[in-house]
Amino acid sequence: MASLARWCFRNRGKVLAIWVILLLGIGIGANRWGDSYNTSFSMPGTDSTKALSLLQSMDAKAAGDSDQVVLHSLGGAKLTDPDIQQSVETMLGKVGKIHGIVSASDPYTEVGGKPSGTISSDGTIGYSTVRFQGNQTTINLDDVKSLVSTAQAAANSKLEVELGGVDIEGTQQSGTGSSEGLGYIAAMIVLLLAFGSLVGALLPIIIAIFGIGIGTSLIIIASHGLTIPALAPILAALIGIGVGIDYALFIVTRFSKGVRSGLSHEDAVARALDTSGRAVVFAGTTVCIALLGMLTTRMSFLSGSGIGAAIAVATVVLAAITLLPALLGFKPIGRRILSRGGRKKLRDSGPITGEPTGVWARWAKIVEKRPKILALLAVVIMGVLLIPTLSVRLGSSDQGNDPSSTTTRKAYDLLGQGFGPGFNGPLQVVAQLGSSSDDAAVNQLAAQIRTQPDVVSVIPAPVTPASRIVMITVVPGSSPESVQTTDLVNNLRDNVVPKAEQGTTMHAYVGGTTAIYEDFASVMKSKLPLFIAVVVALGFLLLMLAFRSLLVPLAAAVMNLLAAGASFGVIVWIFQYGHGSDSLGLGAAGPVEAWLPVMMLSILFGLSMDYQVFLVSRMHEEWVHTRDNRRAVRVGQAETGRVISAAATIMICVFLSFLLLGQRPVAEFGIGLAAAVALDAFVLRMLLVPSIMQTLGKANWWLPGWLDRILPHLSVEGDANPPVGNDHLDPDLFMTRAERKAAKAGGTAVLPEQKSGSGSAAGGSGRSEEDESDSVSSGHR
Repeated sequence: MASLARWCFRNRGKVLAIWVILLLGIGIGANRWGDSYNTSFSMPGTDSTKALSLLQSMDAKAAGDSDQVVLHSLGGAKLTDPDIQQSVETMLGKVGKIHGIVSASDPYTEVGGKPSGTISSDGTIGYSTVRFQGNQTTINLDDVKSLVSTAQAAANSKLEVELGGVDIEGTQQSGTGSSEGLGYIAAMIVLLLAFGSLVGALLPIIIAIFGIGIGTSLIIIASHGLTIPALAPILAALIGIGVGIDYALFIVTRFSKGVRSGLSHEDAVARALDTSGRAVVFAGTTVCIALLGMLTTRMSFLSGSGIGAAIAVATVVLAAITLLPALLGFKPIGRRILSRGGRKKLRDSGPITGEPTGVWARWAKIVEKRPKILALLAVVIMGVLLIPTLSVRLGSSDQGNDPSSTTTRKAYDLLGQGFGPGFNGPLQVVAQLGSSSDDAAVNQLAAQIRTQPDVVSVIPAPVTPASRIVMITVVPGSSPESVQTTDLVNNLRDNVVPKAEQGTTMHAYVGGTTAIYEDFASVMKSKLPLFIAVVVALGFLLLMLAFRSLLVPLAAAVMNLLAAGASFGVIVWIFQYGHGSDSLGLGAAGPVEAWLPVMMLSILFGLSMDYQVFLVSRMHEEWVHTRDNRRAVRVGQAETGRVISAAATIMICVFLSFLLLGQRPVAEFGIGLAAAVALDAFVLRMLLVPSIMQTLGKANWWLPGWLDRILPHLSVEGDANPPVGNDHLDPDLFMTRAERKAAKAGGTAVLPEQKSGSGSAAGGSGRSEEDESDSVSSGHR
């Protein structure tokens, strides 16, 4: 890595030009080519998939999305009042002419001389079903916006018009721009506090912008050959921002430490990349492996998201180990990494050596003195947060969980009020008939369903001699996401349908949106154990190779599971129990998204490995040189505490910015990851891990001899003391502007070791870090 750093440093202009060309070239290519995202997912073999396939074979229009225009008369009026009816029919006529819309049903149409059932019994709530030509992935968003504006234009003092449906929900979602912008602003503030230098704060952000810019463009291009959902670039961008800034932060912090210890500009870059750079590559690799672990689910929706996020992480890692050393090679940038005060102290007092001081050094000494008590405290904190996880209920939130101010939530509530809560998620029992004798079996099946608990109405389609596929619509008495509706689905599948099929050639399947969500949750639950086993096993193996230890990777695996469990406890408490979700604009209480555990665990395991690698690699580096475990743990924690806390704070801010997207599932994702990172960095890595490692002593680094011999050797730390140039101090790096002008005019630069009372970088002891200020901006990693 040192050789790569020196090459990039010396060829900084070429490296920067290559990255600029890649950013512009790939970006322009992606823009011209366009994306081909596919948000659909298949669950072969499930009842809901079979039912949907039969419906689509019976009616090609079934493949198109349908949304609802919900009508509500106000002030004691009825929808059947002539003036209101005229307004509604005029509006629906305009809706039917919108591009991309196949039809808009008339709620006033009578069937057999009776109302069609699309107006409530009290005459105040009704709906029209609007059917599109395509589905969510192919419908033009402008057509949907035209539907919304045309329908709501009919609203007046007597008529409220709201809209519901998956396509309508898409118009309420904001883009990633505000979230990314907030993430960058938060990162800038944290980095300014960490470095006390504008250049030091900007550099990690520049690396993240280059990496994410190229990464998201590659995702767009990859969508033409792979099944990648529209959610993938959003998650990739926000995750990439966090890890990109973090990785650059680790390297820049190590560079600034090298400068303060008396290294020349180039040697500081080489040492930073040969130590922290190796850790960045290792950490980035573990993140990518964890993300690609989603491939084990064999669900295109999750696999595509994992691939997209892994592409983004890989590009930011590449930017951190090539573009960053090149930028540090430009002296106006490199010499301003340290704050002005830090440069003055270095100039006046000489290189800084010895153990670190400051807040994190004092905290490391406290952990060293009381490891058992602090370990117990950390376990209690994590245990309390784990409790809600035991009652987690996986499912899929619907529009009843949207924020109360949205039109989809209002439409949902109105339909529930007018037609019952189960109307928002009717079940579809689709029967395939094998012979004419099955006609009676269908009617008997419908009769049996009517007698089941929590069934409000059963509407069978008429059976004709030519019928081969028949659909029975079942309206539950409970809302789509309720436990009672889940029980009804299971009862129909396990008891009612099999009994009706006996002695016939009929095959019936329970489908519909609610059943699809239930099947998805069941499929995810079945795949979760394999996914966790693969990710944990690979993480264990990588850490064992890196640190030549059994206890370090074992502790990391347990910590990752603890962080995941506790963060899910936070999600359950907020979103499932509903403590604050509605007041935060995140909708009412409901189940946790079924896809969340796999996607969140993959990212969390990778990020947890980041902090574990950066913390333990510094401990291991000290252990290799001193064989003193207490000192190794203390120094490792003291030197990495500031940078890990800064990196975690950036990630927390980035993940919390997910809330700005206005999407409940993404908000669950953001709050869960923010909680996980906070717990992982501040409770586990800064409290529990060092406490346990202080308690275990030399056993931390034990590996059976036979295993040590057969395992390949992998160095994460590199050489902590690589060869340096003849001149340990770069005069231009520390001179004032006037002195640089004098030097160019033929004057002589004054190095710190030439000043009276200072140590020598080459031969003296230099200034101990015990003499350094506790200031954050002048502290060091």
